[in-house]
Amino acid sequence: MSSDWLGIVALFVLLIVNAFFVGAEFAVISARRSQIEPKAEAGSRSAKTALWAMEHATLMLATSQLGITVCSLLILNVSEPAIHHLLEVPLHAIGLPTDVIGPLGFAITLLLVSFLHVVFGEMVPKNLSFSVPDRAVLLLAPPLVFVARVFKPIIWLLNSAANGVLLLFRVQPKNEANSVFTLGEVANIVAQSTKEGVLTDSSGTLNAAFEFTEKKVSDVAIGMDGLVTLPEDASPADLEKAVSQRGFSRYILVNEAGEPTGYLHLKDVVDLDEDEYTEPVPPKRIRQLVSIFRNTDLEDALTTMRRSGSHVARAFDESGATTGVLFLEDIIEELVGEVQDATRRI
Repeated sequence: MSSDWLGIVALFVLLIVNAFFVGAEFAVISARRSQIEPKAEAGSRSAKTALWAMEHATLMLATSQLGITVCSLLILNVSEPAIHHLLEVPLHAIGLPTDVIGPLGFAITLLLVSFLHVVFGEMVPKNLSFSVPDRAVLLLAPPLVFVARVFKPIIWLLNSAANGVLLLFRVQPKNEANSVFTLGEVANIVAQSTKEGVLTDSSGTLNAAFEFTEKKVSDVAIGMDGLVTLPEDASPADLEKAVSQRGFSRYILVNEAGEPTGYLHLKDVVDLDEDEYTEPVPPKRIRQLVSIFRNTDLEDALTTMRRSGSHVARAFDESGATTGVLFLEDIIEELVGEVQDATRRI
């Protein structure tokens, strides 16, 4: 009888161990690096160990699966005889035939052990790790890493075999749990966080950033008919007059065919001598336009303009014809809203 009660005690111990491996497994794959890294940088040993576990996720999963499998096998083998034997007494007491007691006792034992195993050994620790993954990984990762190092040869062999099977199907195994999100996933996270009230985007900057990545140059470029331009032989006097009338400080220069050839900023001519005031602006003072295809992603256009140091670009189509002009200010406005600048579009 005492051995039967020892079997019951062993059952609960094995359930606790099984729950540990299940909780650790889900904690490692669901914890967020962004929450663990600051603690590791602050010197937390458990956080450093947790990061190592997250960076070796497949090894941790192999360790967990080995522990879960061993516990599951032991639970049935240790608990079934003990519970079955304890059930024989009440089953005999109610007058059941001997040949019925055996199968009935086994069925009751199987149902009871399965219930305890699924609920307390699997679902409770899994749900707990999903609910508080960052705290769970700090608590469970260190002992899991210790077990992995103790049984490293066995776990390495099992993990290598699993990776070998994946390679046969041309699937590249990954060691680290995926902690990178796609743009769509980030947008969904922001939308859900805003809905739940934990994030506020009153200015609309976040949504603008997501929309920005989907826009092309043609969505922002201004058509030639919507620009205030100057002839390419414009003088500083012409530029000054345009500034006083229009209030802009930057103007596109066009040739006789109406094609943009460059642009001028007011500060490009303020230091010219008086005798040059009515003469065409010297070519070296005229800023060059960078040319960008109209279907180029807006973020790539921004990179090109920043690299070239140009605030204005010519947009062209498949035939090379000019379709409009792209201002750096307008690109920035797509991200942060209206920019108060001396140069404005009409």
